[in-house]
Amino acid sequence: MITTFTFNPFQENTYLLSAPKGDTILIDPGCYSPAEEKNLSDYMINQGLKPVMLLLTHAHLDHILGNHWVHKTFGLRPQMHALDLPDLHRLEAYAAMFGVQVKASPDPEKFLVHGDKIQWAGPEIQVMQASGHSPGSLCFYIKELNSIVSGDVLFEGSVGRTDLPGGDHSTLLQSIHRVLMTLPGNTTVYPGHGPITTIEQEREHNPFLQEN
Repeated sequence: MITTFTFNPFQENTYLLSAPKGDTILIDPGCYSPAEEKNLSDYMINQGLKPVMLLLTHAHLDHILGNHWVHKTFGLRPQMHALDLPDLHRLEAYAAMFGVQVKASPDPEKFLVHGDKIQWAGPEIQVMQASGHSPGSLCFYIKELNSIVSGDVLFEGSVGRTDLPGGDHSTLLQSIHRVLMTLPGNTTVYPGHGPITTIEQEREHNPFLQEN
C-alpha cells in the first residue's frame, strides 16, 4: 500500500510504502514542522506501521527536510544515489536561503544505482536512475503494485525543473523517454509534487514529452 502526505511550504509529497504485516519504507520525508512530524508519526502508530527503511528519490531541500527527524525517531539513514550527496550536505545552507531552519541530514546508509532491486517484507522495488532534474535522480518502480514513485522527474502534465545546479533539460527528457515511458501505460505515477497520474496519460498528453 502507498500512502501520500503533502508537507512543507513546497507542498512536497512524502510517501509510505507499507507491507501487509506493517513494515514500512519512508520515501522523501518532507515533514518540516512539529505538527507535520506528529501527523506522520500518529498515522504510523495508529496503523501499526514499523518504519524499516528511508529512500530518497533525490536530495533537494524539500524532499529531505524530515531526514534528521526520521533518523532521530526511527534510527534510519537515507539510501540514495551518490551523485546527489553534495545536495544532502548542503541542506542547511540551502534551507537558510529560503529562511528555513533545519538540522543536518545523517549521512547515507547506502548508495543506490540503476538496476538495484530492494528486497524487504513488501513487494520488490526496482531502482531506476532518471537524471536531469538532479544528477542522481532515482525512481522506485514497484511492479507488483503497478506503480512508480517518480520524485521530481515526471509530474501530471509537466516535468521536473532543470534550473538548479546539476539540472539539464535534455538529459531529463531523455531519461523520461528511456526509463519511464517504457513502462506499461497503466502504471500509476506517484510524483514529488501534485496529483498522481499514469504513464499512458503523460505519454499522450504531457506537452513536454512531445518535444522529443
